[in-house]
Amino acid sequence: MADKITPRAEDYSAWYLDVIREAQLAENSPVRGCMVIRPYGYRLWEAVRDGLDRRFKATGHENAYFPLFIPMSFIQKEAEHVEGFAPELAVVTIGGGKELEEPLVVRPTSETIIGHTYSRWIQSYRDLPVLINQWANVVRWEIRTRPFLRTMEFLWQEGHTAHATAEEAVEETLRMLDVYADFAINDAAIPVIKGLKSEREKFAGAVNSYAIEAMMGNGWALQAGTSHYLGANFAKAFDIKFLDPNNEMQYCHTTSWGVSTRMVGAVIMAHGDDQGLRLPPVMAPIQVVVVPIWRTEDERPGVLELANRVTATLAGAGLRVKLDDRADQTPGFKFNDWEMRGVPARVEIGPRDVKQNAVVLARRDRVGKEGKLFGVPVDGVVERVQELLREIQANLLAQATAYRDANTHRVSSYDEFKRVLDEQGGFLRVHWAGTSEDEARIQEETKATLRCLPLDAPEGEGACFLTGQKTSRIAIFARAY
Repeated sequence: MADKITPRAEDYSAWYLDVIREAQLAENSPVRGCMVIRPYGYRLWEAVRDGLDRRFKATGHENAYFPLFIPMSFIQKEAEHVEGFAPELAVVTIGGGKELEEPLVVRPTSETIIGHTYSRWIQSYRDLPVLINQWANVVRWEIRTRPFLRTMEFLWQEGHTAHATAEEAVEETLRMLDVYADFAINDAAIPVIKGLKSEREKFAGAVNSYAIEAMMGNGWALQAGTSHYLGANFAKAFDIKFLDPNNEMQYCHTTSWGVSTRMVGAVIMAHGDDQGLRLPPVMAPIQVVVVPIWRTEDERPGVLELANRVTATLAGAGLRVKLDDRADQTPGFKFNDWEMRGVPARVEIGPRDVKQNAVVLARRDRVGKEGKLFGVPVDGVVERVQELLREIQANLLAQATAYRDANTHRVSSYDEFKRVLDEQGGFLRVHWAGTSEDEARIQEETKATLRCLPLDAPEGEGACFLTGQKTSRIAIFARAY
């Protein structure tokens, strides 16, 4: 309940953990850094999975599955890749009671095993492009963990494609970045910035990495999805070659891209308030809850009859609806319970509503009487609820966008950068001509990282806030999860 949830302004991290616990999204497992995803939380992940899977298939991708265990020699074939992932690897050395001839890595990501497979699948230009996605779990031996945002084992999808030319592979990389942004904006109601990652922040083994960056409710950044152009790096490491139309052997150009269960964390933090979750209707496991209200046993049958009828009508229209007819809980408890779980819309039905053949609608994105509609006729309830859900979806996006924009600051000097970051936080938008060493210094001194170089940067030329050099590059810095 809301009184069990720490106010965000008091302790944002405690608020986040309280919401996950009280809304029954997940809990810690016996293994440090891993989590048990509870049904309500898993239904949010299913909304992510289904929304993305539909988009992947619409862009020509197919699902497949590759092994959980990867030979250590595969990981070691691509130099940058092994260096980047070495500290996070979980390695199996004993199987069936015997020491293995070669250690096996528990999948941290699948570029290597898929690269090996593609080298056998691809012989000719006629075999290209290969457009594959897999839904899987991965393991990275994280030290500091937080449910959904960073866990040792997490769920994700990873797309892996192979192309004849660099141009096709880059086009694919940016297409999937657009797919992620479309999902974030239109399903999760989270505004995102599409951008290029810096050399220091890019994926190990990539030529270029791109990301969608989102602002959470405390002004911190969250990388919500990434798409990587791998060039021919993995193709050369795993001998992924094809015979081109001129009968010459060429290396493929490959991509990889992924979104994980941290998208669930993004939804929690981008929209939640001190009462708990606020879920966008497109993703909400329950879009509408129907709460019957009666004081006497004489009132109960009529109220329940109308509540059941309204529930069936809404369900028949394809809405995800639940009737809360628990007799051992008060209406106030139920209201708080479903508000904490983030259900977008509530239908209240009492004896007066039965007489009027009408209902009361309450919306989660606006608390109190401001968010209530009285006397909504039962005959038009489906249309009005559908309209209300569309309004809520749009309003959550508008609120999140307004919050991000209000907490995005242009700064022109390092002193101003540090002052604004400490006093206001949020995204710091700057002209940037610094180096990886400069990035490391900024992170060490301020705990802020370069989130991305936005693809949309209309500012033109200016002076780098750190070095003073003239540049047209824009960067977003922020403290981040």
